[in-house]
Amino acid sequence: MKSSRAKHRSAQPRTAALRHVIRDRLFVSSVAVLVALGTASSASAAIIYTDDQTAEEQLASQIVAEAGEADRQWDQVEPMESILPVREEAAAESEKAEAAETPEEEVEEEEEPAVEETTGSTSSESSGTSVDISAECSDYSGNKAIGCTMTLDRGWGMGEFSCLLSLWERESNWNEAAYNSSSGAFGIPQSLPGDKMASAGSDWQTNPATQIKWGLGYISDRYGSPCGAWSHSESVGWY
Repeated sequence: MKSSRAKHRSAQPRTAALRHVIRDRLFVSSVAVLVALGTASSASAAIIYTDDQTAEEQLASQIVAEAGEADRQWDQVEPMESILPVREEAAAESEKAEAAETPEEEVEEEEEPAVEETTGSTSSESSGTSVDISAECSDYSGNKAIGCTMTLDRGWGMGEFSCLLSLWERESNWNEAAYNSSSGAFGIPQSLPGDKMASAGSDWQTNPATQIKWGLGYISDRYGSPCGAWSHSESVGWY
């Protein structure tokens, strides 16, 4: 019994010493892990170069090494730039493109109506015989102004035109479309038949200047002047 107790007692100090060593090693490993969380690279170097590592120390070294590698991997990632300026720039370019594609509405300018000159210089309505109204005939308008001007152009005065004015007022009231259904006479001078006036122009049916031109020629050949034609009409009722 005594020798057994002695052996048991002699084993106790050895067990206690072993526990102390393991505890010290675990403490060192724990410190290394804590230091690795702050400065992974320095702690990793300290543990890597520790001789005779235990399984716990090896595990701690592996954790520290992986942590260091992870930190270095993040160092290789380029910083991300904000995409907001890019999106804003793209939106601005899109608005410019839409504005360029949208055609501007064309504003049609209203044409101002042509203003007829009232300086005493006008022409007949047709492209045939045309007349520039004389300033002496400014008191008249329309077909009468044309008749006045053409009378003066033939060398007759305003007195002769007064006779012509009365003569054709009686015959047609100066209407180029006047038609006498009983006799067939037509136009301002009441030509009988109307197509006689074709000798003065092909537009004899519509152009008052052509009709007046023919009528003055007829009067000149037959009565010498408008007043001669008017005198004959006054005496017999026709010319």
